[in-house]
Amino acid sequence: MARSDTRPVITLRSTAGTGHTYVTRKNRRNNPDHLLLRKYDPTFGRHVVFREER
Repeated sequence: MARSDTRPVITLRSTAGTGHTYVTRKNRRNNPDHLLLRKYDPTFGRHVVFREER
């Protein structure tokens, strides 16, 4: 599968301050803003908001 500029690899960092990250892809054409997802932070022990960092 070819790499694409419309679906770049992004890093999601925990807003709880633990430093835990997830890596995913997103479609820049459909979601041009920063991505916010609620995911599980194993260091913190609960679900928190993860914010896209560029």
